[in-house]
Amino acid sequence: MSPTLQQFGLDALSPGDRFALAQALWDSVHDALEQQPIDPGVRAELERRLALADADPSRGTPWEEVRAAARTRWAR
Repeated sequence: MSPTLQQFGLDALSPGDRFALAQALWDSVHDALEQQPIDPGVRAELERRLALADADPSRGTPWEEVRAAARTRWAR
């Protein structure tokens, strides 16, 4: 079972502070993972997806659309 906000007393933090903490946690995980070698199977899958994106860029969704949709969803 995953720990809860209440178990760590994090539910008392403001949404902004929780967001900053989440970002700090994400960055720490990213930094730790960046120092580990990428599994060959994962690397092959990433390269396959990159080749698909390069071959047909129209298949993807532009960042501007993704960001606009996220902002619309957040504003609800």
